[in-house]
Amino acid sequence: MEDQKEKGEISRVAVTGAAGFIGSHTCEGLIKAGKTVIGIDNLSSGKLSNLKGIAEIKRFSFRQADICHKDVMQTTLNDFQPDAVIHLAALVSVPIAESNPEENYRINVLGTKSVAQASIKASAKRIVFASSAAVYGNSDQLPLSEASPTEPINHYGKAKLEAEDMLLSLQNQHRITSTCLRFFNVYGTRQDPSSPYSGVISIFADHCKTGRPVTVYGNGKQTRDFISIRDITRAIINSATNPALPGGSYNLCTGQGNTLLELLNILKEIHPDMPPPIFKEARGGDIKHSLGNPSKARKMLGFEIDTNFSEGITALQNHQ
Repeated sequence: MEDQKEKGEISRVAVTGAAGFIGSHTCEGLIKAGKTVIGIDNLSSGKLSNLKGIAEIKRFSFRQADICHKDVMQTTLNDFQPDAVIHLAALVSVPIAESNPEENYRINVLGTKSVAQASIKASAKRIVFASSAAVYGNSDQLPLSEASPTEPINHYGKAKLEAEDMLLSLQNQHRITSTCLRFFNVYGTRQDPSSPYSGVISIFADHCKTGRPVTVYGNGKQTRDFISIRDITRAIINSATNPALPGGSYNLCTGQGNTLLELLNILKEIHPDMPPPIFKEARGGDIKHSLGNPSKARKMLGFEIDTNFSEGITALQNHQ
């Protein structure tokens, strides 16, 4: 193991939030890439069933643990000795973060600090952090680039930005590369539509499939930069396992904005008998328009989009 570390090879990867939507796809991708993986999750929102495809593989192990428990995190990473740590565990619901800002801070800031400190002490070389487009706030200067002002309008975005700043500061103080990936609106299989953490696509798709009307908060003209889990997973794994890639903050997005009305039109083509949507007042803390510029990630990380939006939605519906 020490010889591998000296050569710069990334062969052992720890993943927090491993039983969640993005985490389970990431663990599968790492196993397919030949890596040895430990998944860490407290199962508060993740499900062990998401990992059933790799549960019996010898190169994969699972530890039920809370990232906020510093001693447990340190012991876990010391025992595993990861070359890289992918930190996906988080409280990811904007409404819950707004109603419980203390819990949001505990998990998304202090929990990230716990993971980072344990990673450094375990001699990990790289840490990849799941940040969010929420760090930009409700900017009208679209598309958003990494040089755009970061003015989050909710507690969730503020916590993600504070965690980014902390990780990039640690990168300058210690021999660890910190990569903060600002996810835009991710969709794909295993995104639980019944969960308050879920994205609008999985909720809409589930309602259409079961013949229930969807609820649109606002007029439906709000835009999102929707990105497939397949593209997100490739970027995460590459950022963690390619020792030549630089740290920093990067948008993970398509550079294409779609309205919720456009999403409904695609679903209407798939489900012609779906009932009309129900429109309600916009929710506080929700961003009206979000569109990212993926140029920096493309240039520095070699990130490319492979999944067309309409094709991605159709594939998701067919999979369910």
